[in-house]
Amino acid sequence: MVIQWFPGHMNAARKQVAETMAKVDVVIEIVDARLPWSSTNPMIEQLRRHRQRPALKILNKADLADPRLNQIWLDWFSAQPATLAILMGEDNKQAQVKRLPQLCQELAPHRTGAEKPLRAMIMGIPNVGKSTLVNALMGRRIANVADTPGVTKSQQRVETVGGTIFYDTPGLMWPKIEVEACGYRIALGGSIGRNAYDDEDVALFAVETLVERYPALLQTRYKLDNIEAPPEKLMELIGRKRGAVIGGGRIDMQKTAELILTEFRNGTLGRITLETPDDVVLLTQVDQLVEPSPGDDVS
Repeated sequence: MVIQWFPGHMNAARKQVAETMAKVDVVIEIVDARLPWSSTNPMIEQLRRHRQRPALKILNKADLADPRLNQIWLDWFSAQPATLAILMGEDNKQAQVKRLPQLCQELAPHRTGAEKPLRAMIMGIPNVGKSTLVNALMGRRIANVADTPGVTKSQQRVETVGGTIFYDTPGLMWPKIEVEACGYRIALGGSIGRNAYDDEDVALFAVETLVERYPALLQTRYKLDNIEAPPEKLMELIGRKRGAVIGGGRIDMQKTAELILTEFRNGTLGRITLETPDDVVLLTQVDQLVEPSPGDDVS
């Protein structure tokens, strides 16, 4: 089953983003460092290329991701045309936030001074940390922050003390997720509304992925004697270990699923990255997802 989520307000947001893109110099896209490719919005990429705008990719939540793969993904994004990439997590957020205007300036050196202020658009799928970043940039709370995807529904313009203009945009998905694994990874990361997926299905996907890529973390966290069993059986064992038992000794699979999803999202399971650049060929999205309106470049 391919997970899909494109609420009505996102269609309006997509049109507004396309209009604002014509006025900015740099596109800042925040992705989840635990699923860097799956959380990259191909619609944003196509709009950016159409407008020939450079990109600053922020791999956020890097403190929750695999340190070895953090560097591999950083190098991969940095090798893309007209792109700078940085890692950001709670351990270095303030230092990296202070660097953002300078990094944007490197990508758009023609924008200098009060007469030609640098303008950047902050984008990304829901719940990757856009509003938190904007609040950190401004040094005060100006954007709503929540763990629920889709909280920000309108665009806002802010200006830093140094004169850099940032446009904060709503979390934006694309109309159709073509690759099943992408949808499951995004749901596991918490960037899709809960009405669009089944917790148990996503938890089973998580268990399968952990068995394949991080077996020791799974086994240690849930004190499993071995993990050579089907994912459904492993989920039952996890539920029993954690006391998710209901009448007749049956396992409450919903409660078990919620436990697994929560412990992945908050990092309790360990520092995990769900994909590598080698997976990209399997995760490639359909190229033509939007039809951007023609327009002239920013003068």
